[in-house]
Amino acid sequence: MPVNPFTDPAFDIHWSQHEPALIAPAIEGALSRAQTAVDAIAGRDPGALTYANTFLALEQATEELTFAWGKVTHLQSVADSPALREAHNALLPAVTAFYSRIPLNAALWSRLKAVAASPAAETLTGIHRRFLDETVADFRQAGADLPEAQRARLEALQGELAQLTQKYSENVLDATNAWQLVTDDPARLRGLPEHAVAAARASAEKKGFGTAERPAWRFTLHGPSQEPVMTYAGDESLRQECWTAAVAVGVDAPHDNTELVRRILALRAEKAALLGKAHFADLVLERRMARTGAKALAFIADLQDRAGPAFGRECDELEAFKSAETGQPAGRLKAWEVTYWAERLRRLRYDFDEEVLRPYFPMGRVIAGLFELVGKVFGLRVTERAAGTFEAWHPEVKYYDLYDARGRRLGSFYADWHPRESKRGGAWMGYLVTGGPRPDGTRAPHLGYICGNLTPPGEGRPALLTHREVETIFHEFGHLLHHLLGEVEIKSLNGVNVAWDFVELPSQIMENWCWERASLDLLARHHETGATIPDAIFAKMTAARNFRAACATMRQVQLARMDLALHVRTAEFLAGDVEARARAEVADCMIPTEPPARTLLRRFNHIFSDPVGYAAGYYSYKWAEVLDADAFTRFRREGLFNAATGAAFVEHILSKGNSEDPAALYRRFMGRDPDLGALFQRCGLA
Repeated sequence: MPVNPFTDPAFDIHWSQHEPALIAPAIEGALSRAQTAVDAIAGRDPGALTYANTFLALEQATEELTFAWGKVTHLQSVADSPALREAHNALLPAVTAFYSRIPLNAALWSRLKAVAASPAAETLTGIHRRFLDETVADFRQAGADLPEAQRARLEALQGELAQLTQKYSENVLDATNAWQLVTDDPARLRGLPEHAVAAARASAEKKGFGTAERPAWRFTLHGPSQEPVMTYAGDESLRQECWTAAVAVGVDAPHDNTELVRRILALRAEKAALLGKAHFADLVLERRMARTGAKALAFIADLQDRAGPAFGRECDELEAFKSAETGQPAGRLKAWEVTYWAERLRRLRYDFDEEVLRPYFPMGRVIAGLFELVGKVFGLRVTERAAGTFEAWHPEVKYYDLYDARGRRLGSFYADWHPRESKRGGAWMGYLVTGGPRPDGTRAPHLGYICGNLTPPGEGRPALLTHREVETIFHEFGHLLHHLLGEVEIKSLNGVNVAWDFVELPSQIMENWCWERASLDLLARHHETGATIPDAIFAKMTAARNFRAACATMRQVQLARMDLALHVRTAEFLAGDVEARARAEVADCMIPTEPPARTLLRRFNHIFSDPVGYAAGYYSYKWAEVLDADAFTRFRREGLFNAATGAAFVEHILSKGNSEDPAALYRRFMGRDPDLGALFQRCGLA
């Protein structure tokens, strides 16, 4: 009988065989086998319990299911289809229920507690002691000590949360794809960069709009289409239409997320109460670096206090600039004007237009430069597989192998960088296979992927990226390195399986090299001449780096504060107009406009598209930004390409996963606790 491709453990995945019809038999079989393995542990003779036949056995019991389900959820993110969505959603309740039941299994928990309290457990050291302690903490945090009735309610609640958050995500994707603006009036294109006009024309042709004699241009809510419109379009009505459509995502029927938001928040609050916590923030932050919702809020409040005065000045300055340019009285900008006038002010102040950088960032050169950089800094070698030697879910996807200085293959990864209607928005990293050290002393390779929605190639030319898109590539590659360089023998403690407010350190530190002259010369070459970025442009680029830095900081403060308020004072948001209440909560962090901008509440995938995800954890981006700004000072001090510094970062951060407390790992790399001042120095707000 042939092996089902979803459960086939082969490292080289044959994606063409992964058909939606095969999902149900694969997952149902894997669920059955996983349940049998868990039941076997829960039924072990109490007199014959060992660390190996309980804790380690439990680690192995779910491997097949986790791998198979991981492929299903990945495909839904990058190759969504009605059949795939139907198969995924049909199995989602059963998969969620299985994982929710594990820590609520009283017989299993009694055996784990017995081993944890045994003299043999006292002899465990290193990663095995960490794994035992983390597993016990996982079970307790998930409700293992609750009475039976509350355990049953918690299990049901988890299942409902999984379905609600999945529907929220689908609504955002479907609403994003449902909108388009097609015009055959070239006057509406005034101010748009050449690449954006060409992409809009190609998009229209692909959808059957326009002719060679009378072309049309199509705009969508995908980033590479929408962002140039909001930044450069001289036609205000074009910007207004795009803005109006964007803020309606998750708001208008049939994709309205309003009631889903209320229900998700209510269930999270109920979960926290069942588990003895005052609110959901305290529940999820208990084992993160922040520890409590109050500490996370205090951290964000400190950032707001520091950035607040400059934020006010920047808002006033932009209103005055528009007034001076137009001859109109100063007043609030319209919500769809802010990005446009900010770009005009930056051009005037620094004589710098970000679009002048785009020809220097052809994607192929950026990727090659990134690989050269990680070779210099971390001693790594990346090689691309030739087309036809691997399979992927789309023809645009590339595949690479990663080796260390000794020639060991550390792992492989897929890269999928351009938008499609079947692909969710944003950029992300994930993994499919966790390898690492084997008991016999050898090392199994890891397998991961990085995805984005970056500017695609144009007619007869490569994909030419913005500098921000280059930073996105470096960011996601940092996450990928965290997985691929993992040297943790317990798979669930490898790589990115760390405290959520620590996980962004490896990704965000990579972005720093995108601003240094020496590293830019590796990756920025003009796609026609091969020239590096001229000194004059580099000087303007770095001078403009911190333009409106306070507004950028307050944007993150706004999102983090809203997230924490929703999950600390949930009851206040469950009745009435939830958007109005959320907006009132963070109005002082939002750029004042007329009409007032909406919050991201109903299209905020970070906090509502997963039962937990970034919920009560969006502050993590700024928390980790403190870490990355501070940690990069060591590279600047010791050398941007200093191999010894890079080796120390691999040794203490990238290879360690969750094998130790993250604060201890950070102190080992820096020799001290983090310094908040480095971040404010970097962004010009010191």
